Amino acid sequence: MRLTKLGHSCVRVEHDGTVLVLDPGVFTGHGAIDGADAVLITHEHPDHYDPEQLRRSDAAVYTIEAVAAQIREGAPDLAERVTVVTPAEELSIGGIPVRAVGELHAVIHPELPRFDNSGYLLTLGDTTVFHPGDALTGPDRPVDVLLAPVCAPWMKVSEGIDFARSVGAPRNVAIHDRIYSDAGLGVADSHFGRFLGEAGLDYVRLAEGTDL
Repeated sequence: MRLTKLGHSCVRVEHDGTVLVLDPGVFTGHGAIDGADAVLITHEHPDHYDPEQLRRSDAAVYTIEAVAAQIREGAPDLAERVTVVTPAEELSIGGIPVRAVGELHAVIHPELPRFDNSGYLLTLGDTTVFHPGDALTGPDRPVDVLLAPVCAPWMKVSEGIDFARSVGAPRNVAIHDRIYSDAGLGVADSHFGRFLGEAGLDYVRLAEGTDL
């Protein structure tokens, strides 16, 4: 299994000849989905879904109905490549078992409507990897690698830490990390590293383009 951080919440996973890319959005560099067999999108926000990214490949797209509706309306040329994923659905993508987790985006503000969101739990041989999208909803089953959000308008650092501790993955890789300054990320990394370390869990924030 090879896991590569590609900017903000985008991660590329390669296993047994299959390449899956999760959430290539507007903060993700060109080429993120080159050679991908499939793209998984958690929700409709542009830092996770960018039709221009999808147009750079002919990869299949797996996502929730809310995103599929946006594709049909705003990028109909991509619509025939889309498979809609429903909550708790279990499917196989290129031989990789994938489970959809959760239904709703975290609360941004009580006066704003809730958006739909699906996390994805991938089983890569003996290793499970979980991408929650923009939610703090765990899969209620063991996770080996958590892609852990570290900074967001919908989350305090303490909430992200508590979420990671509740999932209990031995390895935690930072995602959703483009909206803080370098100084802010340093503070967040310090807190995540300290509290997860005290719980016996590893935490790392990979540089863009580097592998786990």
